[in-house]
Amino acid sequence: MKAQLSVIVVGSGPAGLLLAGDLATAGVPVTLLEKRPHKTSNLSRAFVLHARTLEQLDARGLADGLEAIGRPLDSLRLFGRLTIRLSTLPSRFNHLLVIPQYEVEKALERRAVEAGVDFRYETELTGLTQDADGVTVEVRGPGGVAGSVRASYVVGTDGMRSAVRDAIGLPFPGRSAIRSVVLADVRLAEEPENLLTVNTVGDAFAFLAPFGDGYHRVIAWNRARNVPDSEPLDLDEVKEVTRLALGHDYGMHDARWMSRFHSDERQAPAYRVGRVFLAGDAAHVHTPAGGQGMNAGLQDAANLSWKLAAVAQGHADAALLDTYQAERHPVGKAVLRSSGGIVRLAMAKRPWELALRAALTTFLDVVGPARRRAVGQITGIGYRYPAPRGAHRLTGTRVPDVALKDGRLYEALRGGRFVLITPEAYEDQGTRKGRLTVERWASDRRTTVLVRPDGYVAWAADSADAARIEEAVARYLG
Repeated sequence: MKAQLSVIVVGSGPAGLLLAGDLATAGVPVTLLEKRPHKTSNLSRAFVLHARTLEQLDARGLADGLEAIGRPLDSLRLFGRLTIRLSTLPSRFNHLLVIPQYEVEKALERRAVEAGVDFRYETELTGLTQDADGVTVEVRGPGGVAGSVRASYVVGTDGMRSAVRDAIGLPFPGRSAIRSVVLADVRLAEEPENLLTVNTVGDAFAFLAPFGDGYHRVIAWNRARNVPDSEPLDLDEVKEVTRLALGHDYGMHDARWMSRFHSDERQAPAYRVGRVFLAGDAAHVHTPAGGQGMNAGLQDAANLSWKLAAVAQGHADAALLDTYQAERHPVGKAVLRSSGGIVRLAMAKRPWELALRAALTTFLDVVGPARRRAVGQITGIGYRYPAPRGAHRLTGTRVPDVALKDGRLYEALRGGRFVLITPEAYEDQGTRKGRLTVERWASDRRTTVLVRPDGYVAWAADSADAARIEEAVARYLG
């Protein structure tokens, strides 16, 4: 690979697969390094896709296929008294989708393979050095053979114990929020009443979610039993904790996998060091509450991929890459706060904690704007990115799947394109074929909007002539 035109992605989880697929689709050569062998796993950590992530997957032509596999859920019950109705979300995907992480990875991997990503399995990063022109990655490949790969940029999507993050010397400050959580994939003699089953009683918490293949994932925790992750685990213990939290173990049997783990809350202080970036769990980890982990990582990747492609191909100045930190680091911090807050409320035990939880849930149930803000954060549709001083009020906001004269927005975004939506016909005067689609509103709306490949507003004007539009398009597309 020519270093100035290429990217190395380390880690083939959801964030790495989406990022690599985006870059390859844009014409950027990508090598994806994964230390594990290539095999399909039926194990899964994440189980839900939220509305904003489904929108991002829709922009890649993947959402409808995943919707056909998963099971939609249009409401959530929290703390036994607060019902969150997702059917009112201002999104085509006004629900969350219950689907195992491995199904998402399969779809993203197929797309990446078709786009031409160079997959290198059983290849572990052992070090890296960067200079003004690129990054050299030292690797240990199959059979322990050492070698090196060079590219213009490297992205670490290699999880909580990121070798990329260690190689660039970034700390990962934070703490363990929950210890000795038990996980098991089991069959159930009795099907739970709800698609997702979750409850807390006293010191015990339990969560059940279906794989869709006859097995369910159990995540359970007994605060009174704090043992090391290495402590042996048997099905009787899983049943006991589940009964404490849910009042019933649903006749669990035939466990195909069991484990203990601890859940950390950590965030890297920087998502970029020179030519090296972090995304997903390599950049931030938090509790499973709210199902935000995989979703946040996929949205990191969607934010970074189009920027890396534009810079690597010479369509944008390298300063564009600084906006990744400015836009995604605050979101990562907010996810840590919200997931941690849910866990602390769920495990409330002292009288003042229980009173606070009751007051907060009542407030959210009664006050619509507060509830919508909380739902917007968990589903990802409520975030907006910083806008320059004096920018139009829409700049930095997420654009829903609006109707266009010849279709809908998220279809027009496919292929990693910018989409210019105008009230009047406009012909692009630049040489931006394949990178810009010009569309017209299906309605009589008069605002002109330039939508970034990740579905956020880059520029907007309530009235603009052709010269002003061309100036804006040139600024963002080169």
